[in-house]
Order: sequence, then structure tokens, then C-alpha cells
Amino acid sequence: MITYREAVAEGLAQELRRDPSVVCLGEDIGAAGGVFKTTAGLFEEFGPGRVWDTPISEQAILGVAMGAAMTGMRPVAEIMFSDFLACCWDYLANEIPKMRYMTGGQVTVPLVVRTANGGGLGFGAQHSQATENWALTVPGLKIAAPSTPADVVGMMAAAIRSDDPVVFFEHKGLFASKGPAAPPGHIVELGQAATARSGSDLTIVALAATVPMALSAADQLAAEGISVEVIDLRCVVPLDIATVVGSVGRTARLLIVEENPYQGGCGGTVASIVADEGFTLLDAPIRRVAAACVPLPFADALEDQVIPTVDKVVSAARGLVTY
Repeated sequence: MITYREAVAEGLAQELRRDPSVVCLGEDIGAAGGVFKTTAGLFEEFGPGRVWDTPISEQAILGVAMGAAMTGMRPVAEIMFSDFLACCWDYLANEIPKMRYMTGGQVTVPLVVRTANGGGLGFGAQHSQATENWALTVPGLKIAAPSTPADVVGMMAAAIRSDDPVVFFEHKGLFASKGPAAPPGHIVELGQAATARSGSDLTIVALAATVPMALSAADQLAAEGISVEVIDLRCVVPLDIATVVGSVGRTARLLIVEENPYQGGCGGTVASIVADEGFTLLDAPIRRVAAACVPLPFADALEDQVIPTVDKVVSAARGLVTY
């Protein structure tokens, strides 16, 4: 067994060992091992030539990473909190994802932007947002959000080896969670969803921290005789809609659970595609459990009112099954 945070470090170490063009850069990722200890041990093994501590400047981090990627390296840049992607948004939205297109494929930008994402820990409004939906608005970015330690390692390998830029969301609420270690050479293709639990009455589509939430809800619902299938999207771009539609074809009901705000959340995209491509499969309306459209409160009791919880998922699922 390995923790999610240990899996991040292992996934990075695996690729640093394999490919000398891979470098890591970010604030306090070196001797300090990262603010969340997700880069622990890398500086000691690979040294300052491969693991770069940077100034407190998100623009500098992504600017250096972009230049390094354009000249043959494969940088992995850490933005400490996903909320801080706003500080370097010009690079992430206007420069990095457009370079390959604007040069007709003559220049690629094979970089990974790692970032700690999501709420549930009482970090407040500026350090708790789930921002996958920000990146979803930008064509040219791949978006990964693993839910298990093994997927962290496998998807990290795929992200670093990708010739397109990848935003890699690591959920803060999962860092201490444990799961089976990845087998040697483990790679999980980006854009490949997983069936985390099979069921026949209802499909729940989840991402990152909402996957264990959906599984807990499924356990409760099973005690009531409701069989739930849980789909772990793993990625938002590429989006494995075929797996989702296939599941809906078996269950005829779809509930999407996400931490993005309901207004503009990634789940809205999933819902619209299923409505377009699988409407005749549905026996009930598509429902979403998402965060409220308010800044995230600091107090944990108030934060629970804003973000998805197991109880909210169970309640929504009951309503769908009895529709």
C-alpha cells in the first residue's frame, strides 16, 4: 500500500530516472520536499540540476517551463495551489496550449503543470477551489485528475510523455489516502475512464475526490437494495464519453458528482454530451451534485454546506431511482 502523496513522488521519480530531459520546478519542491511533501526525496536523488526551486512567481515558473519545453526538455512545473493558476493564466490560456497549433506542429510544448486542487480541508476561499473547469475552457490543454495512488503513477507517466501540455490536478483531500502501489512500468492512457464499481440501477460519474465519495454513497445505497455503477472519469480532456454512455445504456440513469461550481462545472459538459448522444437510453433526467456558486467558506461546517458530500449524493441518487 502507498499513499496518494507518496505516489506523486514515485510517479515523478520514475520518469526522472527514465528520461534525462525531464526536470521538475516549483516553489519549495527541492530540499523541503514540497509544501504537501509530494516531491519528498527527489532533490536528494536527482540534485539541483533536475529539481529546481523557484522564486514565488507563478508567471516565472510557467514561463521557464514553456521555454524549456520548446527547446527539447520535458518540464514538470508545480503551481502550489490550483487557485494560483489565475496568477499565470496568460501562459496557461494564451501561450502554452496554442504554440503547437500556431507553428503548424513545428514547435511542441511537452510540459506538465501539477497543482494541488479542491476543498474539504478548510483552507478558505483562495486555497480550496476545484478548478478543472477553468482549464476545460482552453482548447489545447489535456486535463488529468487521478483518484487513486496507482492512477497517479500511471497517469503521471502518460502526462510527462505526452507531446501536448497537461494540467495534472492532485486533490489535497486525497493526499493521505492509501491504495495499492502501481506495478513496475505502470502507464494509464490519458482519456481512459475506469469502472470503479459495477451496478445496474444508476450510474454515478465522478472525478478525483468525488470518486471515493461516490463509492461510499454506493455502499449506503446497496444496503437499500439500490445497485450503483461508479465511473471514475480520470480525465476531463480527453473525455472518455464512450464509457459513460455505455454505463448509462446499462443503468438508464445518470448522476454526475463534481467539486466544480454547478454553474460552468465540468459535469455540465458531460451531461450535455450524454443528452446529445444517449438521450434515448435515459429513463430519468440527468442530475448533478456540484459545489454551490459561492466562495468557499473557511469554517468546515459551512464548507460542507457548499461542496458535495456523501449524504447529498445518496439523496440525489434516491430521487433518481424513484423518478
